[in-house]
Amino acid sequence: MTKEIIKPKLKEPKIKDIVEEVKIEEPVVEEKSYGRGGYRRPIRKTPEEMMEEHLGGWIPKTSLGKKVRERQIKSIDEILDKKLKILEPEIVDSLIKLESELLFAGQAKGKFGGGKRRAWRQSQKKTKEGNVITFSALAVIGDKKGHIGLGLGKAKETLPAREKALRKAKLNIIRVKRGSGSFDGVSSELHSIPFKVEGKCGSVRIKLIPAPQGTGLAIGDEGKKILKLVGIKDIYSKSYGQTRTTVNYAKAIMDALGKLK
Repeated sequence: MTKEIIKPKLKEPKIKDIVEEVKIEEPVVEEKSYGRGGYRRPIRKTPEEMMEEHLGGWIPKTSLGKKVRERQIKSIDEILDKKLKILEPEIVDSLIKLESELLFAGQAKGKFGGGKRRAWRQSQKKTKEGNVITFSALAVIGDKKGHIGLGLGKAKETLPAREKALRKAKLNIIRVKRGSGSFDGVSSELHSIPFKVEGKCGSVRIKLIPAPQGTGLAIGDEGKKILKLVGIKDIYSKSYGQTRTTVNYAKAIMDALGKLK
């Protein structure tokens, strides 16, 4: 007779034991800030970071731009002294740090003509297809160290009009001579203008007169924006004509500042 070999019964592993032996590493999820609707808010870049990124991918097309890119020209004054024409706004951005302001050149609609001043000037053109609306913006840029530029941009929308205005302002940059030409005070600081000047555009005529320290900017609100970006702190002014026409008013101030050489 053959003996039967009895094999011991093995215990079948339970699912809990398998899970304990095989440890699955879960991915580490970083805490994210979600806004309304459950979507992640994009990280906003600062204007300085956006400008650096833009200049990093800039490919100059003019000979002047190539010289600036290669660091052969390191100052904006070298370009202005030689009276070279600037055709690329990146040239100015790479040489000096600028600040910008929008002048109130337009007016919002209001009852009985009492609309508030605003940065966008709206105009309409009558055509067979209907009314074609365009927007224009007046921008001024400066570094508060004697460099200033003014530009007028027009487009079918507001943001492209502002971009055009800023671009033209950078292409029209000039250098202004500052000083202390007032007889009431003596100071070595460049807080005013060295002598009296006069500018004109259309019906607007304006005189800029040196003032002693502490006087402030005795000029209209739109004129203050321009002079602050130049770096002028004290001045007297006298204006004639239709000064509410902001475009002519700003151009008259720029005409006067252009004579300070």
